[in-house]
Parts: sequence; structure tokens; C-alpha cells
Amino acid sequence: MSISGRTRLFAILGDPVSVVRSPGWWNALFARAGRDAVFVPMQVGAADLPRAWAGLRAIGNLDGLVLTMPHKQAAVPLVDVLGGSARLTGAVNTVRRLPDGGWEGEMFDGEGFVAGLRARGITPEGRHVRQKGCGGAGRAIAFALARAGVASLALEDAAPDRAASLAAEVAATFPAVARGGEPDLLVNATPLGLSVNDPLPFDPATLSPRVSVADVIPNPEVTPLIAAARAAGCATATGRDMFEGQARLAAAYFGIGA
Repeated sequence: MSISGRTRLFAILGDPVSVVRSPGWWNALFARAGRDAVFVPMQVGAADLPRAWAGLRAIGNLDGLVLTMPHKQAAVPLVDVLGGSARLTGAVNTVRRLPDGGWEGEMFDGEGFVAGLRARGITPEGRHVRQKGCGGAGRAIAFALARAGVASLALEDAAPDRAASLAAEVAATFPAVARGGEPDLLVNATPLGLSVNDPLPFDPATLSPRVSVADVIPNPEVTPLIAAARAAGCATATGRDMFEGQARLAAAYFGIGA
């Protein structure tokens, strides 16, 4: 990769950012597409996001941003225009520069997650889902699963009020989706699994071949949950599958064929 004064910049903002795998994927895409661009990781803590954002606005050759934990909801008031999914979910994971210099944000985590499920042969239609985690990514996933036609969706979160609020929002938008049902798709949308010392988000006793399991953690790709699920004979979709699904959507958003 050759970087010059004409190189366009893209970045991912997160905390921690050391666990992301996206720079390699994006830079390989730029090379295949013949784009004079580079994608870099930026470590930005939650408290520093507004200050960092003000500086990023002033960088004239910065064309796009990808947001990961913990910034997906905090960035919403910082962008100038929100796309439809971002408005619905109240979260943003991809931001592009507008011709007037402003920022437009959209959310692709949910549709990327569903694409990752389908890539592994896990069809969401008619499923009874139990999902843990209702943060930025979790919100997007919940709405995308409802849009894809799941039969029921049970939401849990470390903050019960957040889960209840999201459940009410999903029900208002997709009233055909029930809130109960014996789960046959378990979704981990929490940070549990980033560390080998994390507890499993679901009781191993709930894992069986009739249950599919999906995780949002991209690194390690085979989290303890995914390992336990595979050992129990479950079909699985990993955070890598989700990442590749949403990255293709984000690339199209940036005007780059993936």
C-alpha cells in the first residue's frame, strides 16, 4: 500500500479498538478496488468522543468513519443527517462525509447480522429468539430480526429498563412479533466473550442441536459461547460473519463495491 498526499482517509473509532479486525478487510478492499485510500483504527474513549469528533470534522481528507463500542448511540447527536435505520434504532455505525462537509450516519449492524445468519444457513423467519444485550448493536439486531420475520423476540440486558424499552419499541413497529416462545435462536449482543475470563451469556444447559447460536464478538471469532455451542451440535454464526455482512453494506454506502 502506497500512501501519498492524495490518499483519502477512513477510520474506525472504538474503545477498545485493539480487538477490531476491520482495518485489514477494508485495506484489502481498497487495494482490489484500486482506491487511493487507507483505513486506520483510532482509540477513542467514551468521554473523549465529542472532543475527538470536533477534530475529525476539521480533517478535510477524512471521508468516512466506522463506529464500534461504545460509540454507536453516543454518535447520533454528533452527525448532521441520519439514515432510516439509524433513526429507527437510535444508533449509528457508519458515517460518510457529505458534499457540503457535514456527516451522514447510518446503521448496518442489524442487516449485517441477519446477512451473517443467512450465510451460515440460519434462516431467521419463524424463529423464536432470545437475545442478550440491548445496546447500539443490540438495538439494530432486534429491529432487523423483527423485520426479517422472527416469530418471537425475548430481550434481556444488564439494565432491565433498557430491554423493556427496546421491546416496547420493537412491538410498536412490528406488532406481529411476539415476546415469548421456546427459543431456538440464541443471540449474544453483549461484550461477554471479549475476554477468556468472561462468563457465558447463556446457560450451557440450554444448548442443543435444535438451537442455533449467534455471537457479535468478532475477535476472538470462536468465543467460549461459540465453542460450547459447536460442541453441543448447534449451528452457529460468529461475529466475523456479522462483520462481513455489515462491512459489505457499509462499503456500498461509501460508494465502493465489495
